[in-house]
Amino acid sequence: MSKPPMIASRRPIIVATVILMVFAGVLARLYYLHVYERATLAAVAESNRVAFSVVTARRGNIFDTRGNLLAASRTVYEVGVDPQMVDRADTGNWPALAALVDMPIDQLKSRMLSRISLGDGAKPVGISPARWRKLADAMTESDYAKVRDLKIKGVYGNRKFQRVYPGQTLASHFIGFINKEQTPVSGIERYMDFYLSGQDGWRETERDGNRRELAQFRSREIEPADGLNVELTIDMVVQDIIEEELRKLAAGFSPKSASIIVSDPATGFILGMANWPNFDLNRFWKYPIDRHRNRAVADLYEPGSTFKIVVISGALEESLARPDTLFNCDLSKVEYRGRVIQLPEDHKPMGELTLGEILSKSSNRGAAQLGLLLGPERLYKYAVAFGFGARTGYGPGGEASGILHPINKWDYLTISRLPVGYSVAATPLQVHFAMSVIANDGVLMAPRMVRRVFDQEGQTVVPFGPESRRRAVSARTARTLAFMLTKAAAPGGTAPEAQIAGFEVAGKTGTTRKIINGKYSRRNHVSSFVGFFPASRPRLVISVVVDDPQTVGPAYGGRIAAPAFRNIAEQLIQYLAIRPSPRAFGEAVAMGGGEVERLRY
Repeated sequence: MSKPPMIASRRPIIVATVILMVFAGVLARLYYLHVYERATLAAVAESNRVAFSVVTARRGNIFDTRGNLLAASRTVYEVGVDPQMVDRADTGNWPALAALVDMPIDQLKSRMLSRISLGDGAKPVGISPARWRKLADAMTESDYAKVRDLKIKGVYGNRKFQRVYPGQTLASHFIGFINKEQTPVSGIERYMDFYLSGQDGWRETERDGNRRELAQFRSREIEPADGLNVELTIDMVVQDIIEEELRKLAAGFSPKSASIIVSDPATGFILGMANWPNFDLNRFWKYPIDRHRNRAVADLYEPGSTFKIVVISGALEESLARPDTLFNCDLSKVEYRGRVIQLPEDHKPMGELTLGEILSKSSNRGAAQLGLLLGPERLYKYAVAFGFGARTGYGPGGEASGILHPINKWDYLTISRLPVGYSVAATPLQVHFAMSVIANDGVLMAPRMVRRVFDQEGQTVVPFGPESRRRAVSARTARTLAFMLTKAAAPGGTAPEAQIAGFEVAGKTGTTRKIINGKYSRRNHVSSFVGFFPASRPRLVISVVVDDPQTVGPAYGGRIAAPAFRNIAEQLIQYLAIRPSPRAFGEAVAMGGGEVERLRY
């Protein structure tokens, strides 16, 4: 049966129409791609062809004051495989590769043969081919050379730098560290990052169809500028000595924490700063974050009797008393400005004491009477002058400012409690530099951690010199107090165990009750000793602060911290070749002459 004439006559028209529509669609698509979307698609093609990569700069090194390496960057390689390029003809070398990347051979085979990208589970999340499977995160240059010698197709590495700390735990809180994202987190690493980090370079080149670099077509290349080096004030030997002493304190007294600081009083240069417990800079992630904190600059405590240097300096500076002025330290209360003031307790009856004996025997009642003599305004002024209530200027950060309430927020007991180191909170570093005022003829220095920044040729780029903040008291007052402090660190004083044969040691103990459940505890203390030597020509200031030592009987600073001071000082005398001063003080200079004076309020 034949088709109707009408259908037969329309067939060419239908075919021609379909063909025209197909061509029209193709032309429309071509117009869309080549005209309408030309700029966008050209940019995509260009981005696929052009490779832009960052060339990482090497981070500068950190050295101690004698040129010992404390932090460095070493070249390592992140090694991986492009499974799409793997050639099964190389399987004979796979066991050697597995040994070099420290991976079981079965796991290596799985990564070498993974052709598609996988999600967190075993199910494929797409059909895009896997172009990179990591085999080793940080391979040394020598091991990577062995990998390249295997000539396994598809296996290659990307160079990067890894921060290493040869001293491991040495000066961990001071140096700080770089985290796994290559971000400086704390310490000198963060403080000096501007100089250490350098400037990354970059490279623009072309890639072939397999996205491999065509080095011969590199069009632009900017070389990286490596970071500068930093020389610290820290001395690695001094640091090791104080960290060893901290380990002994920890073993003997099981404290909650402890800090030791050593500095040069004339310059403010910190020669050593350590805390217990510490952590390994190379494996920082394995330690609780609490261990990363630099307790010497971040933790606050009431300084206790070490604060007495402030009130006694003020009394001397204002000519309110002489070293031989007598005070009745049996008084339990006094009348002051129309109000009866209860005086703080002493650990035993002391009777009449001279100003010098108030310091050497650490009488709370005597110090409180000095605070009353000074009055709130002058007492507050000298506390500020010695650096309390403000940050010291410790550059790496993390520093607490301390607590020193303004006078309008004092209660009726503050005038008698502040002179004995309560109603005030400070960091070990603040107390350390307050004592440095006495060792430095009355001048408060800013702490210095860095000596200089220098380039790869050893040329200094940025020097860092001493910086004085203010004069707190006169040189005469400071020297008089230094003489008085030698009596505190001598037989009959509170710290006879701080004495060093042949040397005059000046210092002050502190034994502070801790607040537990809102009340001052008789069992929990912060024990401290802060001193310097030789007393007449000070070379070093050393602070030892031990938080909550566990011991039978009172945890006095003279019993816990003073022996640690002596142990450190004796070693530093040998290491730094410190000589004792000849006859340093004369009684007439310190006492000022004259008859014994009795004071009235």
